[in-house]
Amino acid sequence: MNYKIAITTGDKKGIGKEIVKKALDILKPEKKDILIIGEKIDADYDFLPVEIENNGVFCYKSLETACNLARENKIKGLVTSPVSKFELNKAGYNFNGQTEVIESLLAKDNQKAQMLFIADSLRVMLLTRHLALKDIALKKDEIIFQAEVLNNFLIEKYGIKQPKIGLCALNPHAGENGILGMEEIKILNPAVEILKSRNIDITYPLSADALFARVGREYLSGKVSSYDAILACYHDQGLCPLKALAFDKAVNTTIGLDIIRTSPSSGTAYDIAGKGIANPDSMIEAIKLALKLSQ
Repeated sequence: MNYKIAITTGDKKGIGKEIVKKALDILKPEKKDILIIGEKIDADYDFLPVEIENNGVFCYKSLETACNLARENKIKGLVTSPVSKFELNKAGYNFNGQTEVIESLLAKDNQKAQMLFIADSLRVMLLTRHLALKDIALKKDEIIFQAEVLNNFLIEKYGIKQPKIGLCALNPHAGENGILGMEEIKILNPAVEILKSRNIDITYPLSADALFARVGREYLSGKVSSYDAILACYHDQGLCPLKALAFDKAVNTTIGLDIIRTSPSSGTAYDIAGKGIANPDSMIEAIKLALKLSQ
């Protein structure tokens, strides 16, 4: 049987099962659209068990099972509950997160998974993901590739004819003409020149604090955003303002592969797992978005 989306229950010790059940009870999607993978939950949807005791191995095998179904065209989209990066690595799977696992299992040809966070009209994509700050090394060709993936996604999935993309500078005050860093002059500006020559509407690197102050005001006041998406240079540059503005609505979305994957912005939340108090709002948004984009 084919399904619109599969949903993994995530880390055995986390809140995954709880927020999946709560979200499904609220949304009540059609049964034919949903497949649950991992641990059994008390919900009337088709279920595919992953019967492994070790938590890290279980997390990986749940993703592997879902990706196998995707390759067989049995699911169109994937929603993943949170897992612990530590548990994955402890089990011998040396990945920095689920995005990297899914990329390793599904990418073909020259595909690369991209991490895009979506909260209604607020969309933030990361040029680098789970790296120490000292290891961030922007590359012109990669920026061009990633911006093109984002531009194509906005056109294909949202029907935006000419997306407007705001680009964050890496350095404070966009480098102050090289005084605070040369990355804007040597890497970001040349990438923007090439993207503009390819008819992509992207800004030159803007000071990230000013950029997010502007789009944040627009988001909170319900105004149309100045940008259809923002490209942030590193993890916290993009996600600190995004989560401050829209933590319960933000959805971690993997683009650039043949299927869309979404995940709630929350973590495993071991401290409240099993207490019945986990907030399902971000999982609700993740399921809604996956159903919308997996047409």
